[in-house]
Amino acid sequence: MRRLPLLFVLILLCGLLAAPAFAADAPPQVGAAAPVFRLQDQNGHWRSPADYRGHWLVLYFYPKDFTPGCTTEVCSFRDDIARLRQAGAAVVGVSLDDVKSHAEFAAKYHVPFPLLADAERRAASAYGVLGSMVGMHYARRTTFLIDPQGRIAKVYTDVDPKANSSQVLADLAAQQKAAL
Repeated sequence: MRRLPLLFVLILLCGLLAAPAFAADAPPQVGAAAPVFRLQDQNGHWRSPADYRGHWLVLYFYPKDFTPGCTTEVCSFRDDIARLRQAGAAVVGVSLDDVKSHAEFAAKYHVPFPLLADAERRAASAYGVLGSMVGMHYARRTTFLIDPQGRIAKVYTDVDPKANSSQVLADLAAQQKAAL
């Protein structure tokens, strides 16, 4: 008789541990000012969204260096970097990994843009993309297109790592055409 309540508690506890818990903060909305942060890239240089004022910025958050989806996504942005730059956009990736991990990841996959180390989770929290599962924190795969004035122009929350770069390119062209 006593085992039934204990079994129920164990099942409930296992269910809670298996379910991901997401940050309560919502991502900034279109038209809002992009949250400010200052983080180091894979080369130890400090970067901030303000560094890109006057240019379009593709700021994408990803869960973890060297994982399949994140590798696909970084390689897609790498492969499209010339077209993105031609469209007037800079690309910056952010995860909770440290500078050393980013340096190894960038070197292995020849990443030609900054990967920022958000080990203290401040940027992920400010952008409403901080998630956790079983006590482990990560940045949810989310991309922000930030306009030259530093405002959020588009938010991508249901990101396909393979298609993200082409989606951003298409939306960037549409945004620029609408601004004319």
